[in-house]
Amino acid sequence: MELDIQRLIGERAKENVDLHAAHVNPQFAKVLRTIGFDKSWIRGQGPYLYDTDGREYLDMLSGYGMFNVGRNHPKVKKILSDFLAMDHASLVQMEAPITSGLLAEELKKRVPSSLDTVYFTNSGTESNETAIKFAHCATRRPRIVYCHHAFHGLTNGSLSINGEEFFRSGFSPLLPDCTPIALGDLAALNAELSRGDVAGFVLEPIQGKGVHVASDEFLRGAAECCRKHGTLFILDEVQTGFGRTGKLFAMEHSGVVPDVLLLSKALSGGYVPVGAVMTRREVFLKVFTSMERCVVHSSTFGQGAFAMVAGLAALSVLDEEKLVENAQRMGGLLFSGLEQLKERFELIQEVRGKGLMIGIEFGRPKSFTLRMGWDLAHKMSSSLFGQAIVIPLLADHAIVTQVSGHGIDVVKLIPPLVITERDVDRFLTAFEQVVEKAHHFPGPVWEVTSRLAKFALKR
Repeated sequence: MELDIQRLIGERAKENVDLHAAHVNPQFAKVLRTIGFDKSWIRGQGPYLYDTDGREYLDMLSGYGMFNVGRNHPKVKKILSDFLAMDHASLVQMEAPITSGLLAEELKKRVPSSLDTVYFTNSGTESNETAIKFAHCATRRPRIVYCHHAFHGLTNGSLSINGEEFFRSGFSPLLPDCTPIALGDLAALNAELSRGDVAGFVLEPIQGKGVHVASDEFLRGAAECCRKHGTLFILDEVQTGFGRTGKLFAMEHSGVVPDVLLLSKALSGGYVPVGAVMTRREVFLKVFTSMERCVVHSSTFGQGAFAMVAGLAALSVLDEEKLVENAQRMGGLLFSGLEQLKERFELIQEVRGKGLMIGIEFGRPKSFTLRMGWDLAHKMSSSLFGQAIVIPLLADHAIVTQVSGHGIDVVKLIPPLVITERDVDRFLTAFEQVVEKAHHFPGPVWEVTSRLAKFALKR
């Protein structure tokens, strides 16, 4: 029987969580049901999602920063459709693919000239794994330095430089010789690098977990420290890249130029997994030292033509629609509105980030009654309060958000860069109403906290 994919998905769309519970990840299915995220998504367009009941949701999560050009962008879709119609010969393997050459050429136009060589990967974590290997091979040194609270992926090498114990727990032994320092602690970095055995220092300009922003002074100091001690300066822009922070790359805010730049997520156009490692030719040639070693590091799908064309399409849309500039404008409006709410509501402790990568941190209130509710919730679980904000945003206002990490009170905003002033107003109005209710104890938000706490205790 011929597969009719449209009919199959249409008929069984509402079985999605049941199918995952039975065949994929039963624990995650339980989480979705508990927090009300057990939706059946049937369509995505730009910054909006639609469920099987036809309700429209504003997506302020964008697949953890993957949909910078929005979902199912018509120009990206057409370019990919046109390419599929070519029946192109992809992944011959013993070849020099035209599509990867074209994408590398376009990427190089957008970065400092010293980043003159591109290696393609399939994901952000693979880009980080590649950087670790390149650093070891190019410097012949054993150690990698990274930052507390960092997130560089969950494969074994990337996990070894993950700054969150929550993700590392249970997966030992990890790679040896990986040393953490505090983000912003230049003295600690210099102390580690001065030992002369550090191959690379890997960091995010803005940490995805918690949305902690590296200062311009720290980034410049770190780059200089790496140059001084012969350590590769590696910037992970998997999430901050391609317009997210109001610049094409976050490194532009401080003017630093890394030895290695790591990319992924939004380069995909939201369609095909793709990543890239951009580096100096000098570093590259210390890995690929001869014709015999020309494939000493490689990946079967690393230069897949469909992924390369998706990257070309995403870059084209970013340029044509001036989405980097829009991220800067819309981010400014969001920041301004959130700062005003911070002045009004004692639960909002800090608003931080750049462009359309924003963290809203909640903190222990001063009012006795609210403080009692806060302490009760955190006694039950350190992860409850953030969900008590996220859940009503979804259920009552049809806005998709999430917390920015396990056990922290930070709600993260990383919407598609195509959002409008209307979308910003929609979010700020809804967020104000949710936070207003959170300042009444007991009240609706605290009832959500209580329900989640009971689930946690039952588990």
